[in-house]
Amino acid sequence: METEDEWPPHRRTLTLPPPARPTPLEPAGPPPARTARRTMIGAAVAALLTAGVLVVLPQTRIGGGQDAPPPAPGPAARALTAVGAGAPAAAADLTALIADRRAWVRTHPSDDASWAVLGSAYLGRGLRAADSSYFPRAEWALRRSLAVRPAARGNADAQLGLAALANARHDYGAARTLAEEVRRRDPKRWTVYPVLIDAYGGLGDLKGASRSVEQLLDLRGGSVALAEAGAVYRERGWREDAAATLAEAAAYATTPVQKADCLRQLGDLAWDRGEPAEALAQHSAALRTDPGGHAALAGKARAELALGRTTAARHDYAAAVAHQPRPEYLLELGELYESLGLGADADAQYARLRARAASDDGHGVSDALVLGRFEADHGAPESAVARLRAQWRRAPSAAVADALGWALYRTGESEEGLVFAKQAAEKGGRSALFSYHRGVLERELGQSGPARRDLEEALRTNPYFSPLLVPKAREGLEGLGEPAEGGPKDVYGYVPDPPTGSASPRKRKQ
Repeated sequence: METEDEWPPHRRTLTLPPPARPTPLEPAGPPPARTARRTMIGAAVAALLTAGVLVVLPQTRIGGGQDAPPPAPGPAARALTAVGAGAPAAAADLTALIADRRAWVRTHPSDDASWAVLGSAYLGRGLRAADSSYFPRAEWALRRSLAVRPAARGNADAQLGLAALANARHDYGAARTLAEEVRRRDPKRWTVYPVLIDAYGGLGDLKGASRSVEQLLDLRGGSVALAEAGAVYRERGWREDAAATLAEAAAYATTPVQKADCLRQLGDLAWDRGEPAEALAQHSAALRTDPGGHAALAGKARAELALGRTTAARHDYAAAVAHQPRPEYLLELGELYESLGLGADADAQYARLRARAASDDGHGVSDALVLGRFEADHGAPESAVARLRAQWRRAPSAAVADALGWALYRTGESEEGLVFAKQAAEKGGRSALFSYHRGVLERELGQSGPARRDLEEALRTNPYFSPLLVPKAREGLEGLGEPAEGGPKDVYGYVPDPPTGSASPRKRKQ
């Protein structure tokens, strides 16, 4: 029996007709929408639903004169549509598309378009399963496509596929370069902008990501474009806009997998805001919509833990890492075990994290950020600093700045660490974890006023952000005590007493 790793395969199975130029597009959806931090972006959707607007599909005639809807597309055709639109697809559909295109290019090796589809399908399959072993296969197929027809001769699909692959490998600089070349040749090609948005976000260029969102929405409506916009709004801390946009994206989703991905993002957004009950509801809805969406399982586990449902959280985390062993999930599960005093179980997850990162590295994926976070708290902080400094040079994002600042604190370099922690905030990073790290650094440097403010902000933003760190944040606040009457001097500056007999208000010393 043929296995996925055999190439070329020994059997020929062809289920789709040969595509002359497979460029399937997601249904257009709503008209493109320009938005600048609008909080009522979903009003039009609600109005349509309230009015009971129906979309009537073409009908076909069957025996007896009865009408019947057209047959639903098969799994390979569904995946082909999703791949063309840059949308998520079901694992079974992607597997069917891979088998189909492999069979076709075996006898039609000069079909550059099918090679590009095959490469993008491999990439989608790897992302869906969190299995980086698909990435070399994706690269091989995409480069075969470019060998048949170079990008300079119009093969933008394969070049964009390589750019998306670079994003998946966290090589955001390469992704930006490849995607910008496509945009220069064809600025109206809407599929370039989701790739650019991911690349700019990874590089910490949120303004560039926002500009690309506006360009995308000018060119394209629908679930994919709106979901990209919602993700950028979340990164920028525009949470009301993000929630409205993601809800609209879910309403316009054309497949269960797309809708579930939007619901998962809504769950992550609720978690950012410290709303575990809402996060649980959204992640549970995502899993009902797409039971194979295991990323929602990890989000569900976070929410369950915050709500005191520890047994359910452990079960769901274990299921999540069994199906999608992402290093960040392994770190979260390890820290959950550690918070429960289960040191051996925690160490087992940390060992799996190291093994997964080593496997990813062999497939061209850099897990520097999550490895740096892990080493800073559970391994070798000096190694974390070296790793994160290198990552900062490659991709100076808010997340890397925060992680590097914390690693520097763990090695006793708190002054430089605070510089990076503040850069995380300046780059737009908004999270309870960032505020906690900044508060601890300020407390270490004797800046009790700012430390109190940032530790309070961490707990106010999300009082459940980490099973290990939340108790430390509360202890840190208690250790700082109450602010002095009139406000702490290191926040407000020295305030002299007014001259005797003066009724003038006190002025802050500059």
